[in-house]
Amino acid sequence: MDEKKRRLAAATIAIGVAGSLLAGCASYTPKPIVPTNTAAALERRTLDEPRLSQFIAAASPTYVGGARTWDISTLTLAALYYHPEIEISRNRLALARVGIVTAGQIPNPTMTLAPGSGLLAVEAPSTLALGFLISFVIETFGKREARVEQARNVAEATRQDLATAAWQVRGGVRTALLDLWASEGRLRLAQKRRILQDQIVTLLERRFTAGEASALDVARERINLSQSTLAARESERQAGEARARLAAAVGVPLRAIDQVRVGLGAFDSPPETPDINDMSDGSLRRRALLERADVLGMLAEYEAAQAALRLEVAKQFPNINVGPGYAFDRGDHLYNFELSFDLPIFNQNQGQITEAEARRKESAAKFVALQAKIIGDIDLAIASYRGAARTLATANILLQSQTRRRQQIDRAFQMGEVDRLAPLTADLEQEVVQLARYEALVQQREAMALLEDALQHSMFDAGTSYIHLPEKLPGRPDTVDATSPVAAGPPQ
Repeated sequence: MDEKKRRLAAATIAIGVAGSLLAGCASYTPKPIVPTNTAAALERRTLDEPRLSQFIAAASPTYVGGARTWDISTLTLAALYYHPEIEISRNRLALARVGIVTAGQIPNPTMTLAPGSGLLAVEAPSTLALGFLISFVIETFGKREARVEQARNVAEATRQDLATAAWQVRGGVRTALLDLWASEGRLRLAQKRRILQDQIVTLLERRFTAGEASALDVARERINLSQSTLAARESERQAGEARARLAAAVGVPLRAIDQVRVGLGAFDSPPETPDINDMSDGSLRRRALLERADVLGMLAEYEAAQAALRLEVAKQFPNINVGPGYAFDRGDHLYNFELSFDLPIFNQNQGQITEAEARRKESAAKFVALQAKIIGDIDLAIASYRGAARTLATANILLQSQTRRRQQIDRAFQMGEVDRLAPLTADLEQEVVQLARYEALVQQREAMALLEDALQHSMFDAGTSYIHLPEKLPGRPDTVDATSPVAAGPPQ
């Protein structure tokens, strides 16, 4: 009877240990994505959402809630709140940080249960042979520390990737706003030119009726009028497309942009004038080469490659498996202690070490290539800005010359030396020069945008930095539940 009790007790212990291990396990909860819910939530997005106002207020102390005008700063913050690429990058960062926890976990021991015949037999006594062996893994030569260091560097690289994504999102907003500003300016100039052209056509038609103008003159000006009208329509199309691109850059539907007033004053008078010397050889250039988010991210990736190499070198030396055990064999209580480890006879992890060395060299080459690309981008942006600045200066001189000529014709018209067609023609010439000057101004602003991207330095909203804004700010939900009817949208 005692033997039966011991058998039942052994079985009970085994079941109890297994049950306690299972009790601490996580459970799986399915969360299927409902496309209709996510699409509806995206369509409901607006710029009046209360949590968006909290997010912007936390990022910009000067922000006044309910402002009617959305400029480049507030629209960029709205994009950091709404844009899906930011959400993807934030989730990648969360995953990388969990990887630190995973890398630091201590290996679980293994338990070996070795029953003999008659373990669960209760009908009649039989010979019992039952053994337990618990094996612990002792990691040697700093493998766990190297693994944690690698995970931390991966997390830091991912954090810098988030900052890079923020700059890319900001660049998309700025480009769309710049296109909108350029197209609206072209539209204004095209409309003024069309009005002048219409007046000239009306005047020439009267003269043609009176026999004072040729049909060729009238036809030529009518063609110019048609071209001016088409240019105005083209500018309207460009403005509409720029608004659609702006909505996509922010991460909201187009009607959300149409419901607010968009401020474009930053492009009329940028708060910061580029200092070419500072960008060529000064602190801005050095800062870009050393402190840009992608540079810091690449450095972190290199350090992760270093830690990976250190880990593979440590794996040359085997871990130690320590196994205290107990066995009950034919009425005897037996205690044993096992010590085991791999024998590095056939390989010493040389293949993995070589691969890790190659990955470290590749990471170093990528870092140098990134810095070379930054230098090239900065030089290209500076050359573009210098050329655009010279073109704009020439356009300003031509406009000033045309303005003086227009004033001379006005005086001649007032003295009766020329007829009404002369000042109208001078006005039309001035509008043509004004349009050319405006195109030069657009090119100069586009060159400034290239400088912004190359330096990761704000110029159209000077003093503002978006590098670390999207990570954790009040008002920004940490997760988006794609299974919820209000996923990624404002509360109902």
